[in-house]
Amino acid sequence: MRPLWFLLQKEFRQIFRDKGFMGRLFIAPAIQLILLPMAANYTIKNINIAIVDHDHSEISTKLTNKILSSGYFKLAGYTDFNSKADKLIETDKADIVLEIPEGFGSKLISEGSQKIAIKVDAIDGVKASVGFGYLSNIIGDYNNDIRLEWLNPTRISQAPAINVVPSFWYNPSLTYYIFMVPAILVSLVTAIAGLSAAFNIVKEKEIGTIEQINVTPIKKYQFILGKLLPFLVMGIIVFSFGLLIAWIGYGIVPLGNLAVLYLFLTVFLFAILGFGLLISTYTETQQQANSLMFLFMMVFNMMSGLYTPIDSMPAWAKFITYLFPVSYFIDVMRMVVIKGSGLHDISMQILDVFIIGLVLNVWAILNYRKTT
Repeated sequence: MRPLWFLLQKEFRQIFRDKGFMGRLFIAPAIQLILLPMAANYTIKNINIAIVDHDHSEISTKLTNKILSSGYFKLAGYTDFNSKADKLIETDKADIVLEIPEGFGSKLISEGSQKIAIKVDAIDGVKASVGFGYLSNIIGDYNNDIRLEWLNPTRISQAPAINVVPSFWYNPSLTYYIFMVPAILVSLVTAIAGLSAAFNIVKEKEIGTIEQINVTPIKKYQFILGKLLPFLVMGIIVFSFGLLIAWIGYGIVPLGNLAVLYLFLTVFLFAILGFGLLISTYTETQQQANSLMFLFMMVFNMMSGLYTPIDSMPAWAKFITYLFPVSYFIDVMRMVVIKGSGLHDISMQILDVFIIGLVLNVWAILNYRKTT
């Protein structure tokens, strides 16, 4: 194993000699972990609403006030004309139009029910569905308030009632960054470790030192191992630094065992570094390696459950997603950090990622063409 030991010394010296690399190792994760969770926020507020009030009754006014005081909506326009409200949607000044018909208040009293119209700008499907949900809930609450106010109290007490009390586990306040920070940290570790590994062998090819290594008695598996271990250590350092930022910046402390988290991190780095080394055996320049890693990073981010739930994907997409070790790590991070899951809960994910890593590393060893 002496050749491996000498190769490891060379790799660590090369890493610490590159001042820019050490800067990228810490500065990039710090900036992205601070900025991304604040920007990547699916909590939608300040939805612009235009209200077409043909009624101008006390009831329609109370409904309008209830909507605007909810904190989710901003008044984009209050008018009597549908054409003006439609114009506000066409010019992107309103996201939702609520139309209250003429005689709404009086007919609601006399007939007991009334219909109101809601038009939603659905270009942004998420914003449209969330905004419609908010508005429907507010109108539903207003409807219940009216029923309680108008109906005979004795009838209400005799009527069967269902009292729903929600209980949100693991993230009681539904804080979005608690959900996002662990996943973003996984994405950062993937990018830094994967790119570093992909560039390493290619850099040797570009500067010509690969030829010198090729004529040494080092074996192919020792060469791949010598390239993998230093970046595994770097990955662990970056991950620890990210956990520190999550704690200082967001107050996120893993509920689960840290040893379990680091065990999975080691297996994950084994897999993702193998992927980076595999790419470096297929490419001849850093530009080619960068292009390939960029392509795969885009796929990882879009399909790994970082932004969208994997369960909502079609079957073929789920199959592809579970070929990526990133998908498993994001799932495990959320389980261990937010839910406090233990080793038994993530044992299958560890086995799956280890098998993926074994395949990738063996593939990289076989594909590395060592000439003597």
